[in-house]
Amino acid sequence: MENKLYGAVLLKARQILDYIASTDEAPTLRELDEHLDISKPTIYKILKTLEYCGYIRVEGEDKHYYLGTIFLQYAQAVNNSFDIEEIARPYLKQLRDATRETVNLGIIEDNSVVLLSKLESTNSIKLVSYIGGKMHMYSSAMGKAVLATYNDKQLSEYLNDLTFEKLTPNTIDNTQRLMEDINNTRRQGYSIDDIENQPGVYCLGFSLVKNGHVLGAFSISTPEYRMDDDKKKQFVTLGQQTQQQILSAI
Repeated sequence: MENKLYGAVLLKARQILDYIASTDEAPTLRELDEHLDISKPTIYKILKTLEYCGYIRVEGEDKHYYLGTIFLQYAQAVNNSFDIEEIARPYLKQLRDATRETVNLGIIEDNSVVLLSKLESTNSIKLVSYIGGKMHMYSSAMGKAVLATYNDKQLSEYLNDLTFEKLTPNTIDNTQRLMEDINNTRRQGYSIDDIENQPGVYCLGFSLVKNGHVLGAFSISTPEYRMDDDKKKQFVTLGQQTQQQILSAI
């Protein structure tokens, strides 16, 4: 580590909080001792301090440890100040300039992709879309990139409410094909809209997920005739680099 961190106990407290947050059932002191590389007396002392500060609460005769409700206040404060568009914009602009194609940023709302930002291609042809416009998740690169991050329960809930609409001859129109596409996206780390959402338009999509929270997604959009295998490989590399830059900045 280049810079020496001050306060080793804070790092240990972080390990304890992370473990409590990651478990399906609230752990006991014994379980924390079994899973953390921290001595039991130290865990106990840190737990007492965290409880005093309101960061955890203890319930039951066996003393199970839960995260404190104070984190709800923190979460609300983060939501009020967090702006994914502002954070992502400089990196998306770099991506637009490097690809010379249109770059889009979207968020998920009511099982649809809402276009939050659009950086137009520096080439002459502009693609038809507008800020605030909605796209289906199953037909758009951004939507499919996010669907690939969903767990089984989330996917099931999405599919239960889904009615497919054929937007182009290539639009996915059944659950089996959609699941195959989602699994391909998971394997390769990016999604493809192969002229599925808009006639003549090819897109590559990249999710923005941090600490299990879906923040949105972005895509590179180009007319079909400007895409080839070499350009696709280049755009995927640039897109994945941009993805990591944005997530590191959050």
